[in-house]
Amino acid sequence: MTQKNDVHVSSGNIFADLGLPNPEERLVKAELARKISVTIDCLKLTQAQAAEILGIDQPKVSALIRGRLAGFSTYRLLGFLKALGNDVEIIVKPKPEHRQNGQISVVC
Repeated sequence: MTQKNDVHVSSGNIFADLGLPNPEERLVKAELARKISVTIDCLKLTQAQAAEILGIDQPKVSALIRGRLAGFSTYRLLGFLKALGNDVEIIVKPKPEHRQNGQISVVC
């Protein structure tokens, strides 16, 4: 039995590859949530402790860690990173000439 598998090269943004709306925003939020989750782990916080620091309830911390980000704005996620002891820098610079459009990324 032979099956043909189609292979598609990723754009680097899974949300764009899936055709979801606002793929850049979704990717940025996912990357910020990943950094929040890593920080919570590094600080060895329970979800309840993290909730207290972030000013939200524990179920929202659980949702955040699981990538359920519909209720969180990018700005709010940036505030969570700050509350967890991180500095957040936003740098705006010219795009490289070889790229047609600017892009948004999170660098940790």
